[in-house]
Amino acid sequence: MIKSLQIKNYAIIEDLQINFADGLTIITGETGAGKSILLGALGLIMGKRADTKSLYDTSRKCVIEGIFNIAPYGLKPFFEVNDIDYEEECVVRRELTPSGKSRAFVNDTPVNLNLLKLLSSSLVDLHQQFDTLDIHNVSFQLRMIDALAGNKELLTEYQNIFRRYTADRRKLRALIEQNSNAEKEIDFINFQLNEFNEAELVDGEQEEMEGELKRLTNAESIKQILSGAHQFLVENDQSLVGQLEQVVQSISEVKAVDKNLTALYNRFQGLVYEIQDVSEEFDKIAEKTEYDAERIQEIQQRLDLIYRLQNKHRVVNVSDLIAIQEDLDSQLKGFGDLTADIEALESTITEMERQLNQMAVSLSKNRQSVIPDFEIKVLKLLAKLSMPHAQLKVDVTHLESLTQTGVDEINFYFSANKGGRMQLIKDAASGGEISRLTLITKSLVASAIPLPTLIFDEIDSGVSGDVALKMGDILRKLSNQHQVVSITHSPQISSKADAHYFVYKRDKEDRTITKVKLLTELERVKAIAVMLSQSPPSEAALENARELLGLSLKTT
Repeated sequence: MIKSLQIKNYAIIEDLQINFADGLTIITGETGAGKSILLGALGLIMGKRADTKSLYDTSRKCVIEGIFNIAPYGLKPFFEVNDIDYEEECVVRRELTPSGKSRAFVNDTPVNLNLLKLLSSSLVDLHQQFDTLDIHNVSFQLRMIDALAGNKELLTEYQNIFRRYTADRRKLRALIEQNSNAEKEIDFINFQLNEFNEAELVDGEQEEMEGELKRLTNAESIKQILSGAHQFLVENDQSLVGQLEQVVQSISEVKAVDKNLTALYNRFQGLVYEIQDVSEEFDKIAEKTEYDAERIQEIQQRLDLIYRLQNKHRVVNVSDLIAIQEDLDSQLKGFGDLTADIEALESTITEMERQLNQMAVSLSKNRQSVIPDFEIKVLKLLAKLSMPHAQLKVDVTHLESLTQTGVDEINFYFSANKGGRMQLIKDAASGGEISRLTLITKSLVASAIPLPTLIFDEIDSGVSGDVALKMGDILRKLSNQHQVVSITHSPQISSKADAHYFVYKRDKEDRTITKVKLLTELERVKAIAVMLSQSPPSEAALENARELLGLSLKTT
């Protein structure tokens, strides 16, 4: 419930504060005095947008602050989730600076407007003429029927299972997709591994085969050149080795003369031996070297396979290919079969679906059982409020699939006039008719739904004094269980107040400002008498006002 509202520097309000009663607070006042401005200020702390045109003094910031007792609403989890300090007395503040910057705070923690709207919807239920009201909302209509049907505990249990049910269905879809993707991935990995396994790669083979291919493709040249070299070195009559051996022989005859010649002789003889050895190697290679077209083709095919794999996997050597093969093999071993998990989850979902269907049937039966009585009570109360020909039909449509609230969709069809066509409420009722219907339906479910503070703006518009009196009785009864604030022009409704505030204008030197005061008992008599007649009121109006206030005391 709202405990107080303080408004500074807003529209024609300089600075005022209203403390609200626990029961029924009535706000009346002069035409144009600023009753609607109070609602505008309240709208700011409910998350509505504002601009600098709202500033009373454009050189100072506007501050709207509401203090709420939120203990009954179970909002502690909301505060924890949004990292806001929780206090049973919650302070909501909205500031608008001259530069146009808007800030909102909950218990001094900055919040955005979306969060503010979400919170305020649990604190204040604001009803203005021609606004979209809760009763238009099919989810609220269903909530009212569930409250009357006593479905709270069953629906809570149903929704707890439904949340797990929907979460498990999402998980199942993900597992099936994951399993399907895994199968595709496994097929692809197997395809690649088969290529590697068929290739039977050996580290270092690429370099060895590339060398062998060069030798084979140049076999004729190698054989010819090396054979010629061998002939030149040792085979010819005038071979190089033969001539060098002659030199060795000549030097051997004089090496004893000079010890330096002995060393040179030995070195030179070693060169001859080395040349002979090289020549023999040339000859061996020449004899072994043969052009082998079949082997060349075999090597080229093998190298083509290696090059293709390298291009495919974007590497440049066989060792990298082998590393990829090992990685693919590791990936393949890492894939698990999700079939068992899928089957287990499917079984769990089937069982939850069975439970939900059973609960949905019970919820539906409970709803169906209270609807006829609800329709009758609403029509009786509407008749008392000068709508004797109104018709209300609560239509229940059975849905094909489970929803968060079962398998029912509820729509209120309404006609305000005799013989009128039944239509959805939003299409069938005027603002005044909607106000009366809303007041009646909420009064019927007041004990079952934890409604927040209910604020009605001119709910009495266009109704007679007798109807207004009966509406006042309903408001009064509603305020026994919920905090109710009503802005009204009706003396009959005003007489039902626990606290009666009067909004008026006062002229200052340079401008007019809005003020508000809590009326005493005598002031209430005068204010109601003025509403009944004129200002100043007649004695008859004063007496009538006293009677209304006396009637109010008797009915409470």
